[in-house]
Amino acid sequence: MSVPITEIESHAKSIKVVIVGAGSVGVTTAYALLLSHLAAEIVLIDIDKNRALGEVMDLSHAAHFAHAKVSVGEYEDCAGATAVIITAGVNQKPGQTRMDLVKTNYGLFEQIVPQIAKHAPNTILIVATNPCDVLTKAAHELSGFPVQRVIGSGTAMDTTRFRHELGKHYGVNPRNVHAVIVGEHGDSQLPVWSLASIAGMRLEDYCKQKGIAYDEEDMEALGKRTREAAYEIIQRKGKTNYGVASVLVSILEPIITNADQLVTVSRVGNYAGVEGVALSMPCKLNSKGAHQDVELLLNEKEKEALRRSATSIKECFDSVAKKE
Repeated sequence: MSVPITEIESHAKSIKVVIVGAGSVGVTTAYALLLSHLAAEIVLIDIDKNRALGEVMDLSHAAHFAHAKVSVGEYEDCAGATAVIITAGVNQKPGQTRMDLVKTNYGLFEQIVPQIAKHAPNTILIVATNPCDVLTKAAHELSGFPVQRVIGSGTAMDTTRFRHELGKHYGVNPRNVHAVIVGEHGDSQLPVWSLASIAGMRLEDYCKQKGIAYDEEDMEALGKRTREAAYEIIQRKGKTNYGVASVLVSILEPIITNADQLVTVSRVGNYAGVEGVALSMPCKLNSKGAHQDVELLLNEKEKEALRRSATSIKECFDSVAKKE
């Protein structure tokens, strides 16, 4: 449930959020954040300062109605930031997987993250750049921050898409669907069918009570649409930005308001027997970061799928981190 605007505005008075990367995701996130009333100050950092200035000029006209300061900054301006969101990097192109971007974007993180850590040693890092899980692990190592203060947007977006698809299929509001995608924000992601529920009932029980068939083929197709949604959007319009921007603000909100809200995000940990890898699980978000208090209750098939996902992410990270 969203925090009332008046309460949000009281939190926002001292909140600075820095966004590194003034591309479509970074700028859309700045706009969504501006309208959320969560921050008093929003700083955009980009290598193309002229473009960043143009975006800030445009955003400032919206800021007139939202009462927040928007500016172009340098890494020194990360000082005092509650959170720094990293969206900078090479964008995914039609036909590419998120993992195809890893070498270029890992190299970029080697330049960006130490500068953020130097000027904002107490901030919370939020990673949106793909491949998100690999780069969340990279940001953790390059910053030296504790794991709870390095958060990848991970499968928060996939979980939103999954609930949307389930809600559409069963004719209910997605907010009333409780279901998560865990693992990689990518091709090895795992829909947790065993725990998906509507009105407090597992999907098969819900269908039985409603007098409709539970069709596993329909569910498989639904999971496939969820997994491939970004590819279709990129094929049609060349990028994704609105959904991920909204998700990034939804990750920020419980951090800023110290809400102890459960969100499916990426964090470094040990998963399904694979150590030191970043992937998504439901985490409690508050002002100190992302916390995994309770291990998700998966069935054996799901545990094995999670192990495969974790192994895939770890192998990708190791392939670039060991290049030196």
